[in-house]
Amino acid sequence: MASTTQQRTELHRRIWQIANEVRGSVDGWDFKQYVLGTLFYRFISENFKNYIEAGDETIHYADMTDDVITPERKEDAIKSKGYIIYPSQLFENIVEKANNNENLNTDLKQIFSDIESSANGHPSEDDIKGLFADFDTTSNRLGNTVAEKNKRLTAVLKGVADLDFGKFEDNHIDLFGDAYEFLISNYAANAGKSGGEFFTPQHVSKLIALLALHKQDEVNKAYDPAAGSGSLLLQVKKQFDILHTNGHTIEKGFFGQEINHTTYNLARMNMFLHNINYTKFDIALGNTLIDPKHNNERPFDVIVSNPPYSINWEGSDNPILINDERFAPASVLAPKSKADFAFVLHALHYLSPKGRAAIVCFPGIFYRTGAEQKIRQYLINYNYVETVIALAPNLFYGTSIAVNILVLSKHKTHYKTQFIDASKLFKKETNNNVLTAEHIEKIITAFDDKIDIKHFAQLVDNKQIQANNYNLSVSSYVEAEDTREVINITELNAEIKTTVEKINILRAQIDNLITDIEA
Repeated sequence: MASTTQQRTELHRRIWQIANEVRGSVDGWDFKQYVLGTLFYRFISENFKNYIEAGDETIHYADMTDDVITPERKEDAIKSKGYIIYPSQLFENIVEKANNNENLNTDLKQIFSDIESSANGHPSEDDIKGLFADFDTTSNRLGNTVAEKNKRLTAVLKGVADLDFGKFEDNHIDLFGDAYEFLISNYAANAGKSGGEFFTPQHVSKLIALLALHKQDEVNKAYDPAAGSGSLLLQVKKQFDILHTNGHTIEKGFFGQEINHTTYNLARMNMFLHNINYTKFDIALGNTLIDPKHNNERPFDVIVSNPPYSINWEGSDNPILINDERFAPASVLAPKSKADFAFVLHALHYLSPKGRAAIVCFPGIFYRTGAEQKIRQYLINYNYVETVIALAPNLFYGTSIAVNILVLSKHKTHYKTQFIDASKLFKKETNNNVLTAEHIEKIITAFDDKIDIKHFAQLVDNKQIQANNYNLSVSSYVEAEDTREVINITELNAEIKTTVEKINILRAQIDNLITDIEA
């Protein structure tokens, strides 16, 4: 098995190779959908084939005829997997004939429609419906003629087929997440999109997941109110599995809500790609602040989120919201032009008494006055803020700002709040900074110990925060290290005196020389 670095390098090389095949026709941002959609199509084909073959090496599902799926088998398969894929529809069979298939684009469209409709009327319907909506095989973006469309679709299909990593679930890397991260970093800026809006880099996701999971041996379910591509929820699963090798699971699965339709589809794909059964996840489409979909599922032991920064929302324009049980306890709504604290209060309301929420926040919400100050007052007076962590700048795609992580809990045993200044913890890589495993370990250790570390971590009495107008900026409580060179004034004066004496001697010598020349 190749190493993590080798697998990641090979994946990036293959994707770039595919990109060159279709360059000039499909905008990079749109091209992303074709690569990720094809990766997903390959995965569910292999996953379904493995389910049918059940480890029996004498069974080759891809070689069978479609009538092998009897009505009884179909019912069992949809109940178990959530969908059905007939042998003729498998990725490997479509790729094998792609070069000579004049109807490739319409065949793919029909296959995707059949996979989605196979779940109609079944419990998995909402999880499967529309998964391929952004994989438009008949779009003119692929070419003006059917032949051009098929040529480019073949290039993408064969490029993904050439990814020889063995089984998806056995990979050292997160295949889908790494592909998405690579595509985001290469195309987001050029397309005028904010990559950070859709994706939290894996190294930051790991830190957030570990903070929310900290010392929780049993977790009922995990939740992300601004789920994006689902990367944070999946990182929670990954870190929980690493921490608990005793067979414990996140009992009732993963829940999230996403407002962007394309990203909502990616999040659901991502769940399937990580072998999470449709019965163990519920990703909903909609505006979390105005129309939350999981109120009946709360409370959650683990909440992780990277909500959009300082977006507009209805706020005080909607007279109902001030009485909403999520926002009413603070007696004030987040500003209409800055919904950040609306997401925070939403998460707090959905958090269980034993759980933690770790939320990426724009730094301005921690020191601005007005409604945001009143919300901070509520959070501190009720002792919900466990820790505020300042991260280094340029960790996210599409934004160079230095964000904070806010950790909320309802089970603190002291009336103090921790502040950690991790702004100097980063490693420069290409265009972005990253957190290394050592950086993450240092932050988690400080978070766990809750002891003061000069220039890094400070545990502050809530009364001090109250006296400071409920300012929660890390820089207000953790003194920055003065890295300027310490100058010894006595030694400096002695050096200056010696230098002046040398200059005076030189001047005298020059004067004597000039006098001799003029004589």
